[in-house]
Amino acid sequence: MWPPLHGLCSLSRTGGAMAALLKLSRRGDNANVRPSTRSAGLSAHTCEALLFRKHGDPPRVVRLEDIDLPPMGAKDVLVKILAAPINPSDINMIQGTYSILPDLPAVGGNEGVAQVLEVGSRVTSLKTGDWVIPRDTGLGTWRTEAVLAEDDVISLPNDIPLLSAATLGVNPCTAFRMLSDFEHLKPGDTVIQNAANSGVGQAVIQIAAARGVNTINVIRDRSEFTQLSDRLKAIGATHVIKEEALRRPEMKELFKVCGHVLSQNWH
Repeated sequence: MWPPLHGLCSLSRTGGAMAALLKLSRRGDNANVRPSTRSAGLSAHTCEALLFRKHGDPPRVVRLEDIDLPPMGAKDVLVKILAAPINPSDINMIQGTYSILPDLPAVGGNEGVAQVLEVGSRVTSLKTGDWVIPRDTGLGTWRTEAVLAEDDVISLPNDIPLLSAATLGVNPCTAFRMLSDFEHLKPGDTVIQNAANSGVGQAVIQIAAARGVNTINVIRDRSEFTQLSDRLKAIGATHVIKEEALRRPEMKELFKVCGHVLSQNWH
């Protein structure tokens, strides 16, 4: 099951944990294809989008606008955006502080899941009804619909949870590559990570658990520590400890028990 994910994750470049999630389609939560192939209430060649024409503070520069959809080419697909997250990197792009910046004006959002509504005459890898995610950054997913090149998207099963599909391209791929690119981890090995309750950290826990790799998960102390610890253990965390606990002598015994340890630092 790992090679397909590795192929997808080798393309992921946008980092950051999910801060919020937008459901952009106003046709309801049903993900099935509807007879209409354009956004309700708009002309036949427009969609709604969160657009910024200059860099700055997102609440000041981002506006909801109707924008024109380009004509479909033979190798293009028309898609309906089902859901798209808000990642810190998205905010940084709008602010103009991210390492990769789009040409302006630009539609915000680098991640999300869409459903194919129409395909061009020469499209071979996709069909109407398929779910797709962006192959790379910069597609602008904070919109209701888009016309995209076939090669700009990757298809995925449409029987996985919608919000999981919408957030597949960034945090899980970062976690997968951290667990795969630097060490050959075997079942029984152990990874220690801080910021374990972040989006990337939770993905590390789940991927590691699926591969039989133990995790020591460090989080900051808080009033709801027990509840958070229980939640992380429920998704596969082996150990959850507070930052200050790392300085205690008994931690040496934990490391001895866990064996080969690979450190992951998300700060």
